[in-house]
Amino acid sequence: MNLTHKLIAGHLLDGELSPNSEIVLRVDQILTEDATGLTAHLQFEALGLPLAPGLQAVSLVDHGTLQARPENAADHHYLRTMAARHGFYYSPPGNGICHLLFLAHFARPGALLVGADSHTPTAGAVGSLGIGAGGVEVAVAMGTARYHVRMPAIVGIELSGELRPWVSAKDVILELLRRLGTRWGVGRAAEFTGPGVATLSVPERATITSVGAELEVTTSIFPADEQVRRYLVAQGREADFCPLGPDPDATYDEQMRLDLSTIEPLIALPGSPGNVVPVREVAGTPVDQVIVGSCTNGSYEDMALVARMLRGQHVPPHVTMAVTPGTRQVYHVLSTSGELSDLIAAGARILEPCCGPCIGMDLQPPKGAVSLRTYPRNFPGRSGVLGDQVYLCSPAVAAASALTGVITDPRDLGDTPPRIEPPPRYPDLREITPPPADRATVEIIRGSHHTPLPAVTPLPDRLQGRVLIVLGDDITTDHIMPAKPETIAACANVTAMGNLTFSRIDPGFPARAREWSGGFIVAGHNYGLGSSREHAVQGPLVLGLRAVIAKSYARIHQANLVNFGILPLIFADHAAYDKIRVGDEWEIIGLHERLRTGHPVSIRNQTQDITFDVTCDLTSRQVQILLAGGLLNYARDKGDEHE
Repeated sequence: MNLTHKLIAGHLLDGELSPNSEIVLRVDQILTEDATGLTAHLQFEALGLPLAPGLQAVSLVDHGTLQARPENAADHHYLRTMAARHGFYYSPPGNGICHLLFLAHFARPGALLVGADSHTPTAGAVGSLGIGAGGVEVAVAMGTARYHVRMPAIVGIELSGELRPWVSAKDVILELLRRLGTRWGVGRAAEFTGPGVATLSVPERATITSVGAELEVTTSIFPADEQVRRYLVAQGREADFCPLGPDPDATYDEQMRLDLSTIEPLIALPGSPGNVVPVREVAGTPVDQVIVGSCTNGSYEDMALVARMLRGQHVPPHVTMAVTPGTRQVYHVLSTSGELSDLIAAGARILEPCCGPCIGMDLQPPKGAVSLRTYPRNFPGRSGVLGDQVYLCSPAVAAASALTGVITDPRDLGDTPPRIEPPPRYPDLREITPPPADRATVEIIRGSHHTPLPAVTPLPDRLQGRVLIVLGDDITTDHIMPAKPETIAACANVTAMGNLTFSRIDPGFPARAREWSGGFIVAGHNYGLGSSREHAVQGPLVLGLRAVIAKSYARIHQANLVNFGILPLIFADHAAYDKIRVGDEWEIIGLHERLRTGHPVSIRNQTQDITFDVTCDLTSRQVQILLAGGLLNYARDKGDEHE
């Protein structure tokens, strides 16, 4: 067996290990953060269940940490008291980014982690099976320790060779994105094998498993080997280590090879993490802003490399340089090693450990300005500015470009990069608060903006309405629900989400949806890629949406649609897409029977007097969830969710 099969088999409660079949897994750990986690916790309360016995749940605040709006602080009080009441661990704002904190303090080889964040597979760096999911699925998993998912096809990616000087783990995952694109991973999981694996540290592996989410894989994983043992020892968690790997004769559904020694410094051009070219092809492009950090490149090794490269030098006055240590622990090590002083003296701005610029919360660039970031995503407008020009690169490329003021291949700075050694022992800063012993006496503090979850009615047998919007390929959750301070402030106010839906690309959408009493969304391929946040479903839901028709979907978003009672339909013939216009009046009848039998569904375009077929890629359980009006309704009514 390969490692992924071993871990799935070890957690399997129901189903078979054949690709695309639905399986039920026993969950060991839960991760939530303060954006997606808010609705996950509200939904967990709505279920009325206690935390499942033996389940370790961790609530971490890393999105709205600056508390630029009063709603943020109120949300954090809610999350803190909610964690104390229900037995979760809690990390307050300022401690760091959820995935790096979880990696340092909780992730362990062989565990199954389900998280309300798409970058949850970061935990795969230590041989943990981390899967990102929507908040309502996480809420159900909190109460049941059960998680339903399609069994992915396991792809073995054999690594050989060793990275050359100035080439980093970020270049490894950018190379895979260059080869495979952002749609490749739907229905797949990536398992890294081969002799090259041993040359990569845990922080380097975390870079690969974090950005692996941009391939749309269900999860990514490395074996638990000597590198993992060394990392856990440094974190004071040697007892959590156990060696794990594939059998010597392991087989995979698919296999590919990647020679690390052939990779060069790469960069993703604005608009998509998959739009990757060698740095040398865009070298010389003037740079306005450089930011190093995020769950992808916020480790001590990443920060220290940049500090050493900047030592004794100063960034040009026209370049804004900022760094975001991934955790308070990393921040502390930088301060005691003297490397924080190097960054400050070089002119870098030091941000607190948080997601911050990655989700448009701060350091928004001027429109059209070139911003180099070591982040996982550069979808249009994700920086908080429509018309942004965000490039994704490694810390070495970022530092070299900050020094020269133009995009620069770091190999031009010399033959040998600074040598960075990780600390043999990280400081124990007690960043995470365990649940108190007297949980029953804790009063949950709620903000005035915390509104009840909207009731979702069962899916009717007949749907009628108008086409609200026609979209192209690769529409991200950032297109649907823009990443900006107003969105983070509205995470616990689902009604307010409606006003933000498509507000950046079609400001008239909310008013049109209300005027037309809801309707349909039409899209191309890979609709809903990117973040797992279900606000991109809740916003359209409160505006009356009950169906989306697309050429294909991203995994988490398709599940989110189903879990909120919205029907995700797929064009049987893509040519039908080309004829659709905003305002077309549609009718769909006989839905229930078609969904139960799996037969194509016919849509009657009454405006154009034409009919076309659509299909569904749903399990029988998902059909039942739709008919019930979403997962919360289904989980309340069905005993199998409570086993």
